[in-house]
Amino acid sequence: NKHSKVRAALCWMKEIAVLARQHNDANIISIPARFTSIPQAVDMVEAFLNTDFEGGRHQNRVDKISC
Repeated sequence: NKHSKVRAALCWMKEIAVLARQHNDANIISIPARFTSIPQAVDMVEAFLNTDFEGGRHQNRVDKISC
């Protein structure tokens, strides 16, 4: 997360992918290939892409980590 406008999140389950989008406005998902099956990865990516950032109280955190 050292590049402008890049907010990557390590996601090992669907719920983490959803929270990364909702709370951190993540725009890149990183998935550990060794520990994740293809169906799990597809499920995580679909959830990640279909979840919106909640903003509000979470916006302060995003502003702090922005370059």
